[in-house]
Amino acid sequence: MTKNSSAVVPGRNVVVVGTQWGDEGKGKLVDWLTETAQGVVRFQGGHNAGHTLVINGVKTALHLIPSGIMRAGVKCYIGNGVVLAVGKLLEEIAGLEKAGVEVRSRLRVSEGCPLILPFHAALDVAREAAKEKAGTAKIGTTGRGIGPAYEDKVARRALRVQDLKHPARFEAKLRELLAYYNQQLTALNAAQVDWSQAAWLKDQPLSAFVVDGQIAFEPVWEQAQAHAEQIKPMIADVSRELNEANKAGVNLLFEGAQGTLLDIDHGTYPFVTSSNCVAGNAAAGAGVGPQLLHYVLGITKAYCTRVGGGPFPTELEWDKEGTPGWHMSTVGAERGTTTGRARRCGWFDAALLKRSAQVNGLSGLCITKLDVLDGLAELKLCTGYQLDGEVIDILPMGADEIARCKPIYETLPGWTETSVGATRYEDLPVNAQRYLDRIQETTGVPIHVVSTSPDRDHTILIHHPYHA
Repeated sequence: MTKNSSAVVPGRNVVVVGTQWGDEGKGKLVDWLTETAQGVVRFQGGHNAGHTLVINGVKTALHLIPSGIMRAGVKCYIGNGVVLAVGKLLEEIAGLEKAGVEVRSRLRVSEGCPLILPFHAALDVAREAAKEKAGTAKIGTTGRGIGPAYEDKVARRALRVQDLKHPARFEAKLRELLAYYNQQLTALNAAQVDWSQAAWLKDQPLSAFVVDGQIAFEPVWEQAQAHAEQIKPMIADVSRELNEANKAGVNLLFEGAQGTLLDIDHGTYPFVTSSNCVAGNAAAGAGVGPQLLHYVLGITKAYCTRVGGGPFPTELEWDKEGTPGWHMSTVGAERGTTTGRARRCGWFDAALLKRSAQVNGLSGLCITKLDVLDGLAELKLCTGYQLDGEVIDILPMGADEIARCKPIYETLPGWTETSVGATRYEDLPVNAQRYLDRIQETTGVPIHVVSTSPDRDHTILIHHPYHA
């Protein structure tokens, strides 16, 4: 592996996607790549996403605003594929401004974004509570209203960001939506839910909007109008701006949320999110043609994790001290950025990555958290599965089939030397290099970047995504 020395290509655009179940470290890589890009775009998901960046030892968590906001002068765009809780966006802006980051003049929000409102979160919480009471498997949602907001979008009843500019239109649509949602909440016996424990904004529980299990009109209306005045200066025709930027030779970076195996079509359905997380959705979710997506970087942990329910073929016993899973969980600080929930941990799954490479059209991989494996005596790498008596080398579709998969492992030697902070491939422990080589061989995707700690500067560059 040698570093590519070719020059940055003007007008070249890169898509960054997670290739596992999310939490792969996309935030750091997006931030790192914005040294080259002048614009960063979020194209799907909502504030259920969480990207953590560590810059000069300071940790920053982002949920809606693209990670490029941490680079002065970089423009950030929230595309139409994102479902937007305006209050959460304003909270995030306030936090960044308190830290001295200028946001409002650099952030553009698509007028086509569907809005997430308190009744979406209420339905989300009520549904999970009903499943728990009935003893059926919960999906494991974050309870933030993402799924119900996407349901409104595809049912063509959503309130969108552009509606905030037209109060009379907004009011009429809001009353219609409340009638629908209150009917749903009644059917779910929502009056029995403890709404004081369900957060809406940072210092405001959903109980501020609920009366006897029903969402009241006035508090939702008043809050939406107050938020509208703050967000209006940032509302834009993002599709037009991105296309004009590309014509001017600007390098754009399209930032996915969640991970490929949480994609509504290609993930471990039904234990998935409510949007398309794959690279192809960068075009639809931002309003650009697919010919403007020149390179796809797949972010991949050196092991596997997932949060919430659903099958996980290489899962280890991660909550027992002294085990490899415990090592990954503790050394890797494996807790969700958004929820704080512990992440389940397991061995690297090459057969899973083959599925991600296929549906994303990966150009290259970025391996993150390699340093977490420092100190393990041996490593296992899943190359395929036994499924109903047959050997397969790619993750099947759907949760039921995946739950029956028995992993087939190769065993590789670990390393005792540290990889933390390495910035050259040849400085990695020899067995770490061999491990990475085997990942390339089994997945069929070249490794172009390796991350050796959460810090921005601890990155090994093998081939730059913005180079030809």
